[in-house]
Order: sequence, then structure tokens, then C-alpha cells
Amino acid sequence: MRLIFISISIIILISSCQGQSKETGIQNKTNEECCPEQKNETDQQLINSGMHEGVLQEAIQTNSYTYLRLRENNNDVWLAVPKMQAELGKTYYYEGGMKMENFHSKELGRDFDKVIFLEKVAQSPDDLKKSEPTTDYTSNVKSSIVKTETKIEPVQDGITVAELFANKEKYAGKTVKIRGKITKYNKAIMKKNWIHIQDGTEYNGKFDVVATSKQEFKVGDVVTIEGTVTLNKDFGYGYSYEILIENAVIK
Repeated sequence: MRLIFISISIIILISSCQGQSKETGIQNKTNEECCPEQKNETDQQLINSGMHEGVLQEAIQTNSYTYLRLRENNNDVWLAVPKMQAELGKTYYYEGGMKMENFHSKELGRDFDKVIFLEKVAQSPDDLKKSEPTTDYTSNVKSSIVKTETKIEPVQDGITVAELFANKEKYAGKTVKIRGKITKYNKAIMKKNWIHIQDGTEYNGKFDVVATSKQEFKVGDVVTIEGTVTLNKDFGYGYSYEILIENAVIK
């Protein structure tokens, strides 16, 4: 079963001070890596064991995630969800998710015996089952992909974003070259860097293509990339792409 992270409103401001608040018990950390995606060598296991509930004992806020320590059946359970407001002492419900064993968070500088990564938690079973807008998983926030005002000519022997979407079956499994503007960049996700690239062209409302690379990029740069086209790529846990350019390199 493919899970899709939902967007939860960010209403807790990250202060410049790090550490634990004596008044709230909630810790703030900045510059958090995208933890569930950056799996390292941890063990993973999908959880499908029905509804759970627990009382919140501790919450740690990072740029992208809220780590929650719940007291459940006299045991402590660590959860990680897209950033949300959390209130100590409240009961939260959850179901499903992916269990990560022996998980190391670089930004938190700590190891967890087990963390369960989830789409969401809620304060009632009914709220848990309410549908929410889907997200662009590589950003872990409500999708903000918009078409940029740009017009970039394709390079020699290259194709446009529109041409790729219009003739995706033709290019499946083949190496393509695209020149465009980097509109979004996420680093070190599943040991890869992820980029969104646009060139101003569009096909049936599709104007943004995602690529993975070992190289680094900057948003706003205009680059030519070359990589292999993969269709309907599903990494599990919400990573599903109609078209993905893999192992892209700057040409």
C-alpha cells in the first residue's frame, strides 16, 4: 500500500535558540535533513496493525518534521510526522506508517532504536481518517510547484519538458538531455539529490520534471542535465513519479 504524506499547517515558529524549553518540553532543531527519505542503512518495515493511541510525552521540532514520543501501553514510542503543532499531555492517534529500526538522525545527533514515520497523527480517530490534499513528497509540504516565467531553448540533441511528457513511452529507458531552470532542490534524500527542472514548455498541464543526481545544484540555476528516463517509478512510502530522470549529470 502506497502511503502519501499530507501537509500539516506549520504554526510552530523555529526560534534561533536550540535546545529544550523548560516550560513546554518541546525542543527546536533547525536545518533538519529529510529524515524518513534518508534511510541510510536502517531497517524498514511497513506497519499495518490498525489504530494506535498514546499520550504525548515529548516533541522535537525540526525544519521538516515533528518527532513525537508517545506513551502507549506503558511503553514509549517515537513517531515522526510532517511538521505539526504538538501539545504535551494530549492523546494522539495513528495507524500504518513505516518503522525504521536503528535510525540515526544526523541533525538531532542521536540514534533511535525505532521510529515510525507517518502521514499524520490526530487527536481523534475520525480526524485521522479525514482526507487531506496530497503533497510533493520531496518537499514534505503542500505542493508548491508553480510554472516559472522562463523560456529556455533546448540544447542540440536535447528535448524539452513538454516533449518528454508528450512522448514518454518513446523515451522510457533511454538517455535524454534537457536544459532548464532548477525550480526546487532537495539534498541527500535516499542518498540522492533531487531537482525539479522547467524550461517554459508544457504538455497537458505538465511543465515540471523531477530528476535525481549525485551532483549538487542551486535553485535558479539554468543547467543542462543528462540522465535515464524511468516511467511510473514507485519507491514506496509516497515516492511515486510518472516520469523520473535518474542518475542525472550536468553536461
